[in-house]
Amino acid sequence: MAKKAKVLSEHWQDEPQEHDYPAAANYLSLLYGDADAGPIVERLRAATAISQKAKDLLRASRLELLPETDPEVRADLKKVARGEKLSPVLLVRAGNGAPLIVADGYHRICASYHLDESAAIRCRLVDAT
Repeated sequence: MAKKAKVLSEHWQDEPQEHDYPAAANYLSLLYGDADAGPIVERLRAATAISQKAKDLLRASRLELLPETDPEVRADLKKVARGEKLSPVLLVRAGNGAPLIVADGYHRICASYHLDESAAIRCRLVDAT
């Protein structure tokens, strides 16, 4: 059991991968438009890394837990099993009780939940405005 805990605590990279930001911008542009998505992504780039539990991220976002059989979740689980680290997730707080927006990293959250719902997930979180 101690080995599993060690693997779980160490399966996050320090910095998001560069391709995560354009993916987040594409998604956020659907919600906020191009003019507003760009500044949000720039704030994500500058944000300090934090850690949150998978179960709390799913609850706050009001997203369903994807099954381990989902192809992207399965791919992330395999990465962790090989000792590869996952990119931190990018989150946006819309405010006023609105669901937390997972701008990039939904599958990584689900994969981490399947490993340990209480394990800390490295993320960057900014307000939408």
